[in-house]
Amino acid sequence: MDTSTVNPSEQVGRQSRILEAVLDLLSRHGISGVNMRAVAREAGVALGLVNYYYEDKSSLIRAALHRMDEHDLMLVAPEPGSPPDEQLRKALRRVAAAELLTTRYLSLRLHLWALAQAHEDFALINAAAFERYLDGLATLIGNAKPELSRDECRERAADIVVVQNGMWLTALLGVDNASIQRSITRTEQIAFAASR
Repeated sequence: MDTSTVNPSEQVGRQSRILEAVLDLLSRHGISGVNMRAVAREAGVALGLVNYYYEDKSSLIRAALHRMDEHDLMLVAPEPGSPPDEQLRKALRRVAAAELLTTRYLSLRLHLWALAQAHEDFALINAAAFERYLDGLATLIGNAKPELSRDECRERAADIVVVQNGMWLTALLGVDNASIQRSITRTEQIAFAASR
């Protein structure tokens, strides 16, 4: 397929639609619902275009995992100009944003976690993404609590992730706003606790 006449922003838009289709299919049907033809249909593009950008189903899944990694890094991205403690509080609240507490998003998370358990290549991508998220969160904690060592920041970040994942799983069973708020408060307590 010749894409030399397509402008770069249109190419990025097509690839983005394809990846969104993969994520939608994964959230609804799991890995069994993802194949080149289904992705093309869901994205509203020709099958040849999906084949042009992605070699096979595994490359589609890898690209989707990388897309989620980028999304997760945005959750812990520093906001220049804001005080460090406010940057950390905002990051801790972002994981409870309404768009992340939807059945679609939470189902997608569960399917991606399952994929990481079932396929070594996907597990490596998932582990690397988790480390980047943990590092980003630990950096925000360190900026807000400079008296903590890097190890203490990572330990707190890991504890916070446990609470966040529990919050997401609980939200999948039914959003209880009071529980969500208590979870956010708990992550803030962990992050801002006095050093030991």
